[in-house]
Amino acid sequence: MLYANPIDEGLATGEFYDQLATPFYLSPDKLESDYAPVRFNRELKLFRRFCPLGRVLDVGCSTGAFLAQLKRRFSANYEVLGIDVAGPALDYAETQGVPVMRESFLTAGFDGKRFQAVTFWAVLEHLPNPRLFLSQAASVLEPAGVCFILVPNFQSLAVRLLGSKYRYILPQHVNYFTSATLARLVDTEPRFRLIYSGSSHFNPLVILHDWKRRAQPVSDAERAKLLKRTTGYKQNPALKPIKVALGTVETVLARLNLADNIMVVLQKLRNDR
Repeated sequence: MLYANPIDEGLATGEFYDQLATPFYLSPDKLESDYAPVRFNRELKLFRRFCPLGRVLDVGCSTGAFLAQLKRRFSANYEVLGIDVAGPALDYAETQGVPVMRESFLTAGFDGKRFQAVTFWAVLEHLPNPRLFLSQAASVLEPAGVCFILVPNFQSLAVRLLGSKYRYILPQHVNYFTSATLARLVDTEPRFRLIYSGSSHFNPLVILHDWKRRAQPVSDAERAKLLKRTTGYKQNPALKPIKVALGTVETVLARLNLADNIMVVLQKLRNDR
Protein backbone atom coordinates (compact mmCIF):
# COMPACT_ATOMS: atom_id res chain seq x y z
CA MET A 1 0.00 0.00 0.00
CA LEU A 2 1.38 3.41 -0.98
CA TYR A 3 0.53 6.16 1.51
CA ALA A 4 1.88 9.40 2.95
CA ASN A 5 3.53 9.52 6.37
CA PRO A 6 3.51 11.80 8.27
CA ILE A 7 0.43 13.80 7.32
CA ASP A 8 -0.71 17.30 8.23
CA GLU A 9 -3.10 17.40 11.20
CA GLY A 10 -5.25 19.85 9.25
CA LEU A 11 -6.22 17.05 6.86
CA ALA A 12 -8.01 15.26 9.68
CA THR A 13 -9.63 18.31 11.27
CA GLY A 14 -10.88 19.89 8.02
CA GLU A 15 -8.82 23.05 8.45
CA PHE A 16 -6.84 22.21 5.32
CA TYR A 17 -10.02 22.10 3.20
CA ASP A 18 -11.36 25.34 4.64
CA GLN A 19 -8.18 27.00 3.40
CA LEU A 20 -8.37 25.26 0.01
CA ALA A 21 -12.03 26.08 -0.57
CA THR A 22 -11.73 29.59 -1.99
CA PRO A 23 -8.81 29.08 -4.41
CA PHE A 24 -10.04 25.72 -5.73
CA TYR A 25 -13.38 24.19 -4.69
CA LEU A 26 -15.16 27.56 -4.79
CA SER A 27 -13.38 28.95 -7.83
CA PRO A 28 -15.82 29.83 -10.65
CA ASP A 29 -14.13 27.38 -13.05
CA LYS A 30 -14.39 24.47 -10.60
CA LEU A 31 -18.00 25.20 -9.67
CA GLU A 32 -19.01 25.53 -13.30
CA SER A 33 -17.40 22.16 -14.05
CA ASP A 34 -18.86 20.39 -11.01
CA TYR A 35 -22.38 21.64 -11.68
CA ALA A 36 -22.32 20.96 -15.42
CA PRO A 37 -24.93 18.37 -16.53
CA VAL A 38 -22.22 15.99 -17.82
CA ARG A 39 -20.08 16.07 -14.68
CA PHE A 40 -21.41 12.98 -12.87
CA ASN A 41 -22.71 10.94 -15.81
CA ARG A 42 -20.59 7.87 -15.06
CA GLU A 43 -21.21 8.00 -11.33
CA LEU A 44 -24.95 8.47 -11.79
CA LYS A 45 -25.18 5.58 -14.24
CA LEU A 46 -23.48 3.26 -11.74
CA PHE A 47 -25.47 4.69 -8.83
CA ARG A 48 -28.84 4.22 -10.55
CA ARG A 49 -27.93 0.64 -11.43
CA PHE A 50 -27.53 -0.37 -7.79
CA CYS A 51 -29.71 2.17 -5.94
CA PRO A 52 -32.88 3.15 -7.81
CA LEU A 53 -34.42 4.93 -4.80
CA GLY A 54 -34.04 5.65 -1.10
CA ARG A 55 -32.21 7.80 1.42
CA VAL A 56 -28.68 8.79 0.23
CA LEU A 57 -25.71 10.07 2.25
CA ASP A 58 -22.81 11.65 0.36
CA VAL A 59 -19.70 11.62 2.60
CA GLY A 60 -17.24 14.39 1.77
CA CYS A 61 -19.94 16.13 -0.24
CA SER A 62 -17.93 19.36 -0.64
CA THR A 63 -20.02 21.88 -2.62
CA GLY A 64 -22.87 19.39 -3.02
CA ALA A 65 -22.66 18.92 -6.78
CA PHE A 66 -23.40 15.18 -6.88
CA LEU A 67 -26.45 15.44 -4.64
CA ALA A 68 -27.65 18.49 -6.56
CA GLN A 69 -27.52 16.47 -9.80
CA LEU A 70 -29.32 13.56 -8.14
CA LYS A 71 -32.08 15.88 -6.90
CA ARG A 72 -32.35 17.65 -10.24
CA ARG A 73 -32.70 14.50 -12.31
CA PHE A 74 -34.49 12.11 -9.94
CA SER A 75 -36.10 14.26 -7.25
CA ALA A 76 -38.97 11.82 -6.65
CA ASN A 77 -36.66 8.88 -6.01
CA TYR A 78 -34.25 10.08 -3.33
CA GLU A 79 -33.95 11.85 -0.01
CA VAL A 80 -30.43 13.29 0.09
CA LEU A 81 -28.01 14.45 2.76
CA GLY A 82 -24.38 15.57 2.53
CA ILE A 83 -21.77 15.57 5.28
CA ASP A 84 -18.36 17.24 5.37
CA VAL A 85 -16.04 19.27 7.60
CA ALA A 86 -15.17 21.99 5.06
CA GLY A 87 -17.30 24.99 6.04
CA PRO A 88 -17.06 27.26 2.96
CA ALA A 89 -17.85 24.41 0.56
CA LEU A 90 -20.88 23.43 2.65
CA ASP A 91 -22.07 27.05 2.63
CA TYR A 92 -22.21 26.84 -1.15
CA ALA A 93 -23.97 23.44 -1.08
CA GLU A 94 -26.74 24.94 1.01
CA THR A 95 -27.23 27.78 -1.48
CA GLN A 96 -27.95 25.06 -4.05
CA GLY A 97 -30.64 23.48 -1.89
CA VAL A 98 -28.51 20.55 -0.69
CA PRO A 99 -29.10 19.68 3.01
CA VAL A 100 -25.81 19.14 4.85
CA MET A 101 -24.30 18.20 8.19
CA ARG A 102 -21.19 20.03 9.39
CA GLU A 103 -19.33 17.43 11.41
CA SER A 104 -17.15 14.38 11.18
CA PHE A 105 -18.80 11.35 9.62
CA LEU A 106 -17.18 9.18 12.29
CA THR A 107 -19.01 10.85 15.16
CA ALA A 108 -22.31 11.83 13.50
CA GLY A 109 -25.46 10.24 14.93
CA PHE A 110 -27.96 10.98 12.13
CA ASP A 111 -30.80 10.81 14.71
CA GLY A 112 -31.02 7.06 14.22
CA LYS A 113 -31.59 7.32 10.46
CA ARG A 114 -30.38 4.56 8.18
CA PHE A 115 -29.53 4.98 4.51
CA GLN A 116 -30.02 2.94 1.36
CA ALA A 117 -26.77 4.33 -0.07
CA VAL A 118 -23.55 5.91 1.18
CA THR A 119 -21.18 7.44 -1.38
CA PHE A 120 -17.45 8.16 -1.18
CA TRP A 121 -16.74 9.98 -4.47
CA ALA A 122 -12.99 10.78 -4.48
CA VAL A 123 -12.84 10.71 -0.67
CA LEU A 124 -10.92 7.67 0.61
CA GLU A 125 -7.66 8.94 -0.86
CA HIS A 126 -7.94 11.93 1.52
CA LEU A 127 -8.48 9.96 4.73
CA PRO A 128 -5.87 9.05 7.35
CA ASN A 129 -8.22 6.31 8.61
CA PRO A 130 -10.27 4.89 5.69
CA ARG A 131 -11.06 1.64 7.55
CA LEU A 132 -13.00 3.55 10.19
CA PHE A 133 -15.01 5.33 7.50
CA LEU A 134 -15.94 2.00 5.88
CA SER A 135 -16.99 0.64 9.26
CA GLN A 136 -19.15 3.70 9.92
CA ALA A 137 -20.70 3.37 6.45
CA ALA A 138 -21.70 -0.19 7.25
CA SER A 139 -23.19 0.96 10.55
CA VAL A 140 -25.45 3.62 9.00
CA LEU A 141 -26.64 1.55 6.03
CA GLU A 142 -29.84 -0.45 5.97
CA PRO A 143 -29.40 -4.21 5.48
CA ALA A 144 -28.68 -4.76 1.75
CA GLY A 145 -27.80 -1.05 1.44
CA VAL A 146 -24.96 -0.13 -0.91
CA CYS A 147 -21.72 1.82 -0.56
CA PHE A 148 -20.11 3.46 -3.61
CA ILE A 149 -16.39 4.23 -3.75
CA LEU A 150 -14.36 6.09 -6.39
CA VAL A 151 -10.63 6.69 -6.00
CA PRO A 152 -7.79 7.58 -8.41
CA ASN A 153 -6.19 4.50 -9.96
CA PHE A 154 -2.47 4.48 -9.21
CA GLN A 155 -1.93 1.87 -11.92
CA SER A 156 -3.67 3.90 -14.61
CA LEU A 157 -2.20 4.67 -18.01
CA ALA A 158 -1.80 8.29 -16.91
CA VAL A 159 0.34 7.31 -13.91
CA ARG A 160 2.44 4.90 -15.98
CA LEU A 161 3.13 7.60 -18.58
CA LEU A 162 3.60 10.57 -16.28
CA GLY A 163 5.26 9.17 -13.16
CA SER A 164 6.07 12.01 -10.77
CA LYS A 165 4.39 14.51 -13.12
CA TYR A 166 0.99 12.95 -12.38
CA ARG A 167 -1.10 15.88 -11.16
CA TYR A 168 -3.02 13.96 -8.52
CA ILE A 169 0.02 13.37 -6.35
CA LEU A 170 -1.15 16.03 -3.92
CA PRO A 171 -0.60 17.00 -0.27
CA GLN A 172 -4.24 16.18 0.46
CA HIS A 173 -4.00 12.72 -1.12
CA VAL A 174 -2.60 10.48 1.60
CA ASN A 175 -3.56 7.10 0.05
CA TYR A 176 -2.73 5.91 -3.48
CA PHE A 177 -4.88 2.90 -4.30
CA THR A 178 -4.61 0.17 -6.88
CA SER A 179 -7.42 -2.31 -7.49
CA ALA A 180 -5.58 -4.83 -5.33
CA THR A 181 -5.01 -2.53 -2.35
CA LEU A 182 -8.55 -1.16 -2.49
CA ALA A 183 -9.90 -4.72 -2.56
CA ARG A 184 -7.82 -5.57 0.51
CA LEU A 185 -9.15 -2.49 2.29
CA VAL A 186 -12.82 -3.27 1.66
CA ASP A 187 -12.22 -6.89 2.64
CA THR A 188 -11.42 -5.70 6.18
CA GLU A 189 -15.08 -4.80 6.77
CA PRO A 190 -16.94 -8.11 7.28
CA ARG A 191 -20.40 -6.53 6.97
CA PHE A 192 -19.80 -5.76 3.29
CA ARG A 193 -19.58 -7.90 0.19
CA LEU A 194 -18.14 -6.63 -3.08
CA ILE A 195 -20.75 -6.60 -5.85
CA TYR A 196 -19.02 -4.46 -8.49
CA SER A 197 -15.45 -3.45 -9.34
CA GLY A 198 -14.16 -1.62 -12.39
CA SER A 199 -12.22 1.36 -13.67
CA SER A 200 -13.48 4.39 -15.57
CA HIS A 201 -12.69 7.90 -16.84
CA PHE A 202 -9.96 8.87 -19.28
CA ASN A 203 -8.74 12.41 -19.93
CA PRO A 204 -6.01 12.64 -22.59
CA LEU A 205 -5.84 16.43 -22.17
CA VAL A 206 -4.58 15.96 -18.61
CA ILE A 207 -1.90 13.55 -19.83
CA LEU A 208 -0.84 15.93 -22.60
CA HIS A 209 -0.81 18.95 -20.30
CA ASP A 210 1.20 17.19 -17.60
CA TRP A 211 3.60 15.58 -20.06
CA LYS A 212 4.65 18.99 -21.37
CA ARG A 213 5.09 20.71 -18.02
CA ARG A 214 8.05 20.57 -15.70
CA ALA A 215 7.93 18.55 -12.49
CA GLN A 216 6.51 21.37 -10.32
CA PRO A 217 2.97 20.86 -8.95
CA VAL A 218 -0.04 22.05 -10.95
CA SER A 219 -1.58 25.13 -9.34
CA ASP A 220 -5.19 25.11 -8.13
CA ALA A 221 -6.05 27.71 -10.76
CA GLU A 222 -4.58 25.55 -13.55
CA ARG A 223 -6.43 22.46 -12.34
CA ALA A 224 -9.74 24.32 -12.23
CA LYS A 225 -9.16 25.90 -15.65
CA LEU A 226 -8.45 22.56 -17.32
CA LEU A 227 -11.51 21.03 -15.67
CA LYS A 228 -13.62 23.78 -17.18
CA ARG A 229 -12.09 23.25 -20.63
CA THR A 230 -12.63 19.49 -20.64
CA THR A 231 -16.20 19.90 -19.37
CA GLY A 232 -16.86 22.36 -22.18
CA TYR A 233 -15.56 19.87 -24.75
CA LYS A 234 -17.84 17.16 -23.37
CA GLN A 235 -20.87 19.42 -23.82
CA ASN A 236 -19.99 20.55 -27.34
CA PRO A 237 -22.20 18.62 -29.84
CA ALA A 238 -19.75 19.33 -32.68
CA LEU A 239 -17.19 17.13 -30.93
CA LYS A 240 -19.45 14.07 -30.76
CA PRO A 241 -17.27 11.92 -33.12
CA ILE A 242 -14.22 12.61 -30.96
CA LYS A 243 -16.20 11.78 -27.82
CA VAL A 244 -17.28 8.47 -29.35
CA ALA A 245 -13.67 7.62 -30.18
CA LEU A 246 -12.51 8.55 -26.68
CA GLY A 247 -15.34 6.47 -25.23
CA THR A 248 -14.02 3.47 -27.13
CA VAL A 249 -10.52 4.09 -25.79
CA GLU A 250 -11.89 4.43 -22.26
CA THR A 251 -13.74 1.11 -22.61
CA VAL A 252 -10.53 -0.65 -23.64
CA LEU A 253 -8.55 0.96 -20.81
CA ALA A 254 -11.26 0.02 -18.32
CA ARG A 255 -11.06 -3.62 -19.36
CA LEU A 256 -7.30 -3.50 -18.85
CA ASN A 257 -7.75 -1.70 -15.51
CA LEU A 258 -5.81 1.29 -16.89
CA ALA A 259 -8.52 3.98 -16.71
CA ASP A 260 -8.06 6.98 -14.42
CA ASN A 261 -10.30 5.90 -11.52
CA ILE A 262 -11.30 2.75 -9.68
CA MET A 263 -15.00 2.37 -8.86
CA VAL A 264 -16.39 -0.28 -6.52
CA VAL A 265 -19.81 -1.00 -5.05
CA LEU A 266 -20.23 -2.79 -1.72
CA GLN A 267 -23.44 -4.23 -0.36
CA LYS A 268 -24.17 -4.62 3.32
CA LEU A 269 -25.15 -8.16 4.28
CA ARG A 270 -28.92 -8.60 4.38
CA ASN A 271 -28.91 -10.26 7.78
CA ASP A 272 -26.77 -7.54 9.42
CA ARG A 273 -28.81 -5.05 11.44
